[in-house]
Amino acid sequence: MRTDSKENLLLERPATSALTSGSERRPVAAESSHGESSLSRLAELAEEFEAEQVAADARSVAERVSEGRFYVACIGQFKRGKSSVLNALVGNSVLPTGIVPITAIPTILRYGRRAAARVRFEAGEWTDIPVDTVDEYVSEEKNPENAKHVAALEIFVPSPLLATGMCFVDTPGLGSVFTGNTAATQAFIPHIDAALVVIGADPPLAGEELLLVEAVARHVQDLIIALNKADRTTDEERSAAMAFARKQLEKRLQHPVEPFFEISAAEQLERRGTGREWGQLVASLQQLVEGSGRRLIRAACDRGLERISEQLLAIITEEREALRRPIEDSEKRIAAMKQTMADAERSMRELAYLFMAEQQHLSDMFVDRHKAFLARVMPEAGKEFEIVLRSMPGWLGPSYRRRTFREAQELARRQVLPWLKPEHEEGEKEYRRIALRFVGMANEFLKKLTNAGIPELARMPHALDQEKGFRVRSEFTFLEFIDVAQPASPVRWLADLILGLVGAWRVIKNDARRFLSRLLEYNSTRVQSDILNRVQESRARLETEIRKLLHEVTRIAEQALARAKRVREEGAPAVEAELRRLDSLEEEVRALGAPGISVS
Repeated sequence: MRTDSKENLLLERPATSALTSGSERRPVAAESSHGESSLSRLAELAEEFEAEQVAADARSVAERVSEGRFYVACIGQFKRGKSSVLNALVGNSVLPTGIVPITAIPTILRYGRRAAARVRFEAGEWTDIPVDTVDEYVSEEKNPENAKHVAALEIFVPSPLLATGMCFVDTPGLGSVFTGNTAATQAFIPHIDAALVVIGADPPLAGEELLLVEAVARHVQDLIIALNKADRTTDEERSAAMAFARKQLEKRLQHPVEPFFEISAAEQLERRGTGREWGQLVASLQQLVEGSGRRLIRAACDRGLERISEQLLAIITEEREALRRPIEDSEKRIAAMKQTMADAERSMRELAYLFMAEQQHLSDMFVDRHKAFLARVMPEAGKEFEIVLRSMPGWLGPSYRRRTFREAQELARRQVLPWLKPEHEEGEKEYRRIALRFVGMANEFLKKLTNAGIPELARMPHALDQEKGFRVRSEFTFLEFIDVAQPASPVRWLADLILGLVGAWRVIKNDARRFLSRLLEYNSTRVQSDILNRVQESRARLETEIRKLLHEVTRIAEQALARAKRVREEGAPAVEAELRRLDSLEEEVRALGAPGISVS
C-alpha cells in the first residue's frame, strides 16, 4: 500500500530530546491523548498485517500530535527573503541567506533551550551538527538540488515565539533555475498547517506564486501575507504592489485576504528603521498559536487518522475477500491483474518508441535554439570583450594571458548562466507534454483495475501527477578550461614572456578571443545536453513510478491470498473466526479514522 513517506522523513523525531523540556515541548500534548492513542492503535493494527510503512507513518503523526507541534511554512518565490524573515522572527541568524538560490530542502525551525541542529539523510538516523554548518546541508551552493540526499534538517532555537508548539518551515523558493527546489516545496504542501506567504514589490506577485498560494489554500485556512523588503521601495511602489497583490490573491482565492503586512526583515536583523508592521506580524503569529494551535494540531491528527485508516481498510477488505472467494478465483484474479501489468509493460514499450521520436524532435528544436543563442550572443560578447581588452594595461606576457583568459571566462559565464533558466523551463515544458502520454496511459490502467472490482485502488491516490516536471536534478556545471586558461607548459610561458617583452599583445588577444568563442560554444552546448539528459532520465524515473504503482496492487492481493491459504488449512471454524476478526477490525478502524476526532 502506498504511503506518504515524505511526512515520515521530514517530521519524524526521537521520543525524547535533550534540547527541549517536557513542559516546553508539550503545551497541547496533555489534550491530545485521544488522537495519539488512536494513531498508536492504528500503528499496532498495521503491524499485525505486516504493513510496516503504514505503522511508521501512524507513529510519526502520533509523535507530532503528542508534542503539540504544528507547522507554519514560509513560502514564496526565489529572492523574496524568506530565510531572512524567519531569522528575524526567531531572533537568530541560523538560516543561510544570500543573493543566489539558498534553500535546497525544507528546513524546520523548532523550540530548544539552546541553539542546536541535527540532520538526517535518506538512509540513516538523526545526527547532531553545529548550527554554523547548516548551510553545508541546506544551501543550494553546497548541496545543489539536495545532492547529499538530506531527508530532514531541524534547527532548535530558544525563541519564545516557538515555545508553545509552533514550528517554522523554510521552503525552497519557486522560480529558481533549480527545478528540484520547486518540487521539494510542492511535495511539502500536504503537511502544512498554516502558511506565511512572503511576497515582494518587484514584481509584486508572480504567476508561480499565485498557483502556490492557491494550492496551499486548499490544505489550510490560515494564511498570513507579508510584503518583505519594504525598505527598498517608495511609498507609492509599496502601495501599488500591495493593492495589486491583494486584488490578484482575492480573485484567485475567491475570498478576502487578511492579514496583510508590510515588513523589512533586514531592518529587524540590523535593528534599524521604524519597525513598520513587524509587531503586527509577530502578534498575528502569536494569535495563531493561542487561538488556532489546538485546531491546527487537531486537523493534522484528523488528516493522519483518515489517511492511515483508509490504507488499513484497503488491506482489511482484500484480506476478507481473499477468505470469502474460492482460492481458484483469487488466483485467477491475481493472474488477471498480472496480465494487466503485462499489458501496461507492452504499452510502455510501445510508447518508448514514440518517446524516442519526440526526443529527436526536441533535440532538433534545441539545436535551432542553440544556433539562435550563439548568433545573438557572439557579437554582443565580442564587443564587450573588446572594451575589456582595450582597458587592460599591458603586463608581463604570462600574466597578461592569464588576465585576458580570466576575463573571457567571466564574460562567458555571464552570458551562459542566465540562458540556463529559460532553456530548462522550455525543456521541462516539452518534457511535460511528452510525459503526459505516459501518465495518461498509467492512469487508464489504474481505472481498468478499479473497474474490474479491485477495492484497494478505490482508496489509493492513484492518479499520477500530470503536472510534475523533471524527476532528476540538473548536472550542469560551467566548464572553464583551466588547463587552457592557465597553461602549465614552460614553452608557452617562455613564448608569452617574449611576446610581452616585444609588445606583441595582439597574439595573446587573438588567443583570448578564440578562447571566449570556445567557452560560449562549448558551455551552451553543455546546457542543452544537460536538458536532454534530464528528459531521458526523467522518463526512466516516470516508468519506474508507474511500475511501482501498478505492482503494489498485485502485492497486496498476493499477500492476502497467502494468509487466506494458511487460515483455510486450519478448517472452516478458523475461517469464520478470522472473518469475524476482520469485521471487528474494520469497524474499529472506521471508528478510529472518523474525521473530527477530538484531541481534547
